[in-house]
Amino acid sequence: MEKSIQAMVDKIKKEMFSSVDLHHFVSASAYDTAWLSMIPDLEDPSRPMFPQCLEWTLHNQKELGFWGEPNHSNLPTIECIPATVACMVALKTWDVGHETIQKGLTFIHENTEKLLLEQHGGNSRWLAIVFPGMLEIGWGKGLQVFPDGLPEIMKSIFARRQTIMEMESFSNQPHHPPLIYYLEALPSTYRIDCDEVLQCLRGDGSLCQSPSASASAFMATMNKDCQHYLESMVQRCGSGVPSIYPIDENLIKLCIVDRLERLGLDEHFHKEIKAVLSDVYGNWMECEVDPIGSHISMLQIYKESLAYRLLTMHGYRVSPGNFSFFIDYEDSKACCVDQNHDFFISTMLNVYRASDFIFVKKNEADKVKSSTKRMLETGICKEKFSVASKLREEVEHELSLPWLARLDHLEHREWIERGKTHDLWTGKASYLRLSCLNNTMLLNLAKDNYIYRQSMYRNELEELKRWVRDCGISSLGFGRDKTTYCYLAVATNAYDTQMRAVRITSAKNGILLTIIDDFFDEYGSMDELRCFTDAVERWDGGEMDGHGKVLFHALDSLINDTAQQAFHVQRRDVTKHLRDIWCQVIRSWLQEAEWGSSHYRPSMAEYLRAASISVAVQTSVLSSMYLVGPIISEEMTVHSDYQKIIELLMLSCRLLNDLRTYEKESETGTPNLVLLLMQEDPNGNIEDVSAYIKKILERKKHKLLEHILMDDKNIIPRPCRKLHLINLRIFQMFYNSKNAFDSATEMVQSIKKAIYDPLSMQTQM
Repeated sequence: MEKSIQAMVDKIKKEMFSSVDLHHFVSASAYDTAWLSMIPDLEDPSRPMFPQCLEWTLHNQKELGFWGEPNHSNLPTIECIPATVACMVALKTWDVGHETIQKGLTFIHENTEKLLLEQHGGNSRWLAIVFPGMLEIGWGKGLQVFPDGLPEIMKSIFARRQTIMEMESFSNQPHHPPLIYYLEALPSTYRIDCDEVLQCLRGDGSLCQSPSASASAFMATMNKDCQHYLESMVQRCGSGVPSIYPIDENLIKLCIVDRLERLGLDEHFHKEIKAVLSDVYGNWMECEVDPIGSHISMLQIYKESLAYRLLTMHGYRVSPGNFSFFIDYEDSKACCVDQNHDFFISTMLNVYRASDFIFVKKNEADKVKSSTKRMLETGICKEKFSVASKLREEVEHELSLPWLARLDHLEHREWIERGKTHDLWTGKASYLRLSCLNNTMLLNLAKDNYIYRQSMYRNELEELKRWVRDCGISSLGFGRDKTTYCYLAVATNAYDTQMRAVRITSAKNGILLTIIDDFFDEYGSMDELRCFTDAVERWDGGEMDGHGKVLFHALDSLINDTAQQAFHVQRRDVTKHLRDIWCQVIRSWLQEAEWGSSHYRPSMAEYLRAASISVAVQTSVLSSMYLVGPIISEEMTVHSDYQKIIELLMLSCRLLNDLRTYEKESETGTPNLVLLLMQEDPNGNIEDVSAYIKKILERKKHKLLEHILMDDKNIIPRPCRKLHLINLRIFQMFYNSKNAFDSATEMVQSIKKAIYDPLSMQTQM
C-alpha cells in the first residue's frame, strides 16, 4: 500500500502544484457563459463573438433540463432557475438548440414554484434582481416562459425588485454589491448611463470582475479594455467561464492547503504547503487591508480568516484584519446574510475557527468567538434558510467540541467520510467550486492513507500490550489499565507515520504514569511510597521488593530504552535528564500523599507548586523532544523561552485535570484546586469555583498557544513546540467536559473508529 500511496501523491503533486493555471480548477458558470454567448461578433453580428461559449451552453444542459451546478444529491437548486433562463436566452439569440430550449422551458414550468417555496420567503437580493431581469429578457426574445401568467410567488419577487430599485442608488453601496454588479439583469425602466458604466470599469476592463456584467457593459459601450478582458478570460479559462474573473489564486492555494490538512494528507505535502504559505504571507504583508466602510466582500472575509488561521498555525505572525472588525458591523452582517446565507455561514465558520488564534488581545478573540458562535447557532436553526446539509453537519460538528479537544486522526476520518466538500461561494445564479478540492484521486488517497494508518496503529498497539505484559505491569493486580487510552491519545494527534518513536515512547510514559500514580494514590502504604521514592532518588532498586520493585524496573527499562534511542538523534547521553524529570514527579506524588495521610491543607501556592509537577506531562514531552529530530542542548531546556512553555503547559494540564477529578479526589483525600477553593469560601458553590478556574485556564491556554505557534516567540525548534501542543490536546480531550480518562466506556467508540472500524463513505468517492 505504501507504494500505491506514494504513486498517488506524486500524481497529485503534478496536477495541483505544477505550473498548471489554477483557473482550470474553478467550475464554469452556466449563467456567465451564457452571457458571453450572447455577444455578437464585431465584424459579423450574425454570429457570436465567442462561439466556443455558445457550444458549451448548447452541450451542458443537465438530464433534467436545467443548467447550472446541482447540489450534492444531484438535484437542481434555486441558482439553476435564472441560469437556465439565461442559457435559453443565449440559444434563442442565435436560433439554435430548439429541443434543448423546450426541455429547459419544461423544467422551468415544473420546478420554479417548488424551488422558490423551499426558500421559505428568504429569497436573496441577487435572486430578486436577476430572475425577473432574465425573464423579461427571455420574453423579449420570444421565449414562452410562464405564458399563462406569473405564479403568485413570482409576483412577490418582482415587487421586491421594485423596492430595491427605488431604495438603492446605482453604485457605491456600502454593505453589498452595487446595482451595477447586476447590469445585465437590470430592468429597461432603470435608466443606464453608458458614461457611468465606463467610469465603473476596473483597470482590467471588467465590471466588478463579473463576466456577465462585463459582457453586458461591452455590448452597451464597445469599450476596448472590456473587450480585452472578455477575450483574455475565454483564452485562459476555455469555453466555460467562471462566475468571477480573475479568481484570487492565493485563495485557491489556501483552499487546497486546508483540504489537504483536513483529509490528513499534510505529511505527504510538507514542502508544497510550506511554499504556498510562504507566498501567501509575502502577498499578505505587501497588501494593505481595505478600510471598513467600503463594500465588504464575503469572499474577502472568507479568504482573510482562512489565511489567518493557516498562517498562524504554521508560525507566521499576521494581523486579523477585516475579518475580526467585521463582527462589529451589524448592518453588514444582515446584508450579507440576505445576499447568500450559505456562503455567509461558511464564512462565519472560518472566522469562528480563526478566533482561536487571535493573540492580539484575549478579549478580542473572545468577542469574535462568541459573536460568530451565536451567528452559526442561529443560522443552522432558521428553517427559512437553505443551509446545505453537509455545511450544516460541518457547523454542528465544529460547535460540538473545541478544536483542542479533538483527535486529529478522527477529524480526518470525519472529512473523508463526508466526501465532497461544500461549494466555496455562490455568485449570480452560479456556484464557485474548486474541482481540485473534490478530486476523486485526492479522496482515494485520503482513504488509503487512513486505512494504512489504522493498520500501523493496530501493530503499534499490540507492541505496547506485549511490553505491558513483559515488564510485569499487567500482573500487579491493581491500577488502571490504560494502555489503549494512552496510545489512542498520542497516536491520533502525532499521526505522521514518521513519528512512530514518539507515539510508542509517549504511550509507555502515560501507561507507567497511570499505574505509579495509582500506587501512590490508593495502593501503596506510606512506607512503601517513601521506599520507592528513595530508590528513585538514588536510582537504585536493588533493595526493593513487591510492587515497588516491578514498577521501578519498568521505569528504569523505559528510560534506558528512550535514552538509547535518543543517543542516535542527540549524539549525547540524556539518561540523567530523563531520570531527574521523573524524580521531580515522584517527589511531588509523595508530597501529595503525605498531605493526604496527615489531612494537611496546603496553601494555594504550595499546592500549585507541587501539583503542576505531579500532573507529569513534562515526562512525556521531554522524552518525545529527544526523539523528534532537532538537537536539544542542555542549555535549551533551561532557557527562559522553554521554561515559559513547559510551565504554562504543566499548569494548564493541572487545571484541566482538577476541574474534572475533584469528586473522585474528595473521596480519596487527594488535594485538588477545586476542593481547596471551596474550603476557602464555605459559602461558595462548585459552579462559581469551576467558572473561576476556567477563566484562568483559558488565559493560560491562550498564552501557551501563542508561545507554541508563533515562530518569533522563542528559540525552541518548531517540532519540539508541536509536542507541547499535542500533550495539551491530550489533556483537553480527556478532561474537556468530564473525566473521560477514568471512564470505562467514554472512549470506546473513538478507539473503534480510530483503529479498527472501516471507513463508511456517505458519498461515492
